[in-house]
Amino acid sequence: MMSKDDRDAALSLYLHVPFCVRKCRYCDFTSLTAGPGRIGEYFLTLRSELADAGDDVRYAGRTVRTIYVGGGTPTCVEVSQIVRMMELVRELFAIDPDAEISIECNPGSADLNKLRAYRDAGINRLSIGCQSMIDGELRLLGRVHDSADFLRTYEDARTVGFDNVNVDLMSAIPGQKLSDLEYSLRKVCELGPEHVSAYSLQLEEGTYLYEHQDEYEFVDEDLDREMYHVTADVLRDHGYERYEISNYSRPGRECRHNLTYWTGGDYLGMGLGAASLTDGVRHKNTDDLLRYLSGERTVESIPLSVNDGMEEYMFLGLRLMRGVSRSGFKARFGVSMDEIYAGVIADMTSKGMLSSSGNGDVIRLTEAGLDVCNYVLSGFIL
Repeated sequence: MMSKDDRDAALSLYLHVPFCVRKCRYCDFTSLTAGPGRIGEYFLTLRSELADAGDDVRYAGRTVRTIYVGGGTPTCVEVSQIVRMMELVRELFAIDPDAEISIECNPGSADLNKLRAYRDAGINRLSIGCQSMIDGELRLLGRVHDSADFLRTYEDARTVGFDNVNVDLMSAIPGQKLSDLEYSLRKVCELGPEHVSAYSLQLEEGTYLYEHQDEYEFVDEDLDREMYHVTADVLRDHGYERYEISNYSRPGRECRHNLTYWTGGDYLGMGLGAASLTDGVRHKNTDDLLRYLSGERTVESIPLSVNDGMEEYMFLGLRLMRGVSRSGFKARFGVSMDEIYAGVIADMTSKGMLSSSGNGDVIRLTEAGLDVCNYVLSGFIL
């Protein structure tokens, strides 16, 4: 657990690139298609937002330990836009020499030259959105790549020197069988990425799949849970440790940027729809492109109450396999965890959903609790 001093000194940056070749059928993220002129205008605005943040006294002297370029599909824009953005970041902020710097990549959207340029710009972690190794599933999801595109992108990433690669995989795809998921898992494990993010498909309002759900055969709850267990088993058998509900890594290759979110660290998000949490205040940028381009950025700034902080400490921290600490809670909030949560901890422990270790200091989800994690975590909302 980060100490308060570490949290105060460290800062993570999130930079949002909202553009895609085409919106996937399940996607509810802030993403859109646009021509070169509008993309160029966006990056001018993003660099202006970066410059303003670099001049902000709240961030002076703070060391940036992780940077995450997300989207959208950041790798679908001209590589020069990403390179210039990274150059400006280095001019404006104090970057830890050992910083984890990630970029999201869709297969087929970055060739050898692009990937090499990212490496030369200091990006040292690649997150590839594979989702499936079965082309029929990829077509159903509305992905613009096939499995061969993924393999080429993965091999190119290794060729140019990326030694920290994440692969995204999805389960509970309509019509998916358990054997289909196992096939994708094993194919990816054979490649040996350092990290795997394995998520179950969620139907989100406003997406194509949500609007056309009557046309598809969705996985039922029992099969979805079985897929969750198979995912953990296959990845464990190939040397991946689950460190968060849906994330697995080789030892020491956890995503440090996401750990910032899950452990209550400060992060500064810039770009369309980006969110920040700094100095106990949550900020949210507009997700209206024209407003953003006109300079109307932040649409929401909400100071976190003590209760907000306690809730997040519990339901984000419990997503981690290492759990949460009673002593860490007391150090952060000045009251004991049991003074606030004794009832729900006792109830969930008696139901076999929570367990404790470290002489009772550490509380974590059990295997049974992981199966119904949303139910367990909802108990910690005050």
